[in-house]
Amino acid sequence: MQAVKTCARRAFSSQVTPLSTTFRGTFFEERSMKILQDHLSMSLRRVGGKSDGGIDLMGWWWLPPTEFESGDAQTVPVAKRRRLRVLAQCKAEKKKASPKYVREMEGVLHRYMSLLNSPGDAASTSQYPLVALLVSESPFTKSTVLRAQSSPVPFFLLHIPPLPNPDATEEYDSDEETANRIGSAVWNPALVRGLFDGKMEARWERSPSGVGRPGLWWGGKRLQSWTPDGVSEEHLSMENEDRFFQALAEEQPDD
Repeated sequence: MQAVKTCARRAFSSQVTPLSTTFRGTFFEERSMKILQDHLSMSLRRVGGKSDGGIDLMGWWWLPPTEFESGDAQTVPVAKRRRLRVLAQCKAEKKKASPKYVREMEGVLHRYMSLLNSPGDAASTSQYPLVALLVSESPFTKSTVLRAQSSPVPFFLLHIPPLPNPDATEEYDSDEETANRIGSAVWNPALVRGLFDGKMEARWERSPSGVGRPGLWWGGKRLQSWTPDGVSEEHLSMENEDRFFQALAEEQPDD
């Protein structure tokens, strides 16, 4: 918690420079990764770089197999877990997230899928379904939510509100729930009825202190967040990653 507080103080520095803007984005990505792992069963890594093609995070979403009906989902062996490939974009902006970000993520997933299914590359077809994750520090506009809901791409919109200025509240020292607060979580029909087969849902839950966040429910039962221990960078990489980012770099105009 102390590390989060120290980073937050730096992020809320009064000196607005390109460096501090970059740090705020990096800090939001790191904070998002922790929340997604601790509460939503995702193990991700940061991508970054000039030619990242709009991808900030990538990794896995660990879920029970679709045939899982009852019992303790935590006891499902790793080998039988269902993995969804997650490509994420993080936006640490004050203005509300617009529909253009949904369109950008659709383009990223379509380019990746076309690369995997390129002719003459029989070994490139992925066995793991793709999910587009858009994480925003500001709320989503109504048109953004509607655009994601109508997308054929499996979409997950997650709003993580900004931290309060740690120097402006004495409660921040002990309030870890504030650092992990989630504003809203929305996923579209392509994800719910497609990849989830209608079995997983997000239900809004509140702690005794009143802080709310979505909880994962599978077949009407609470699903505790779970990720495997010791996931390496290699396992969080995606198929044909080097070729994918090379293709994105070639699409970008020269400075």
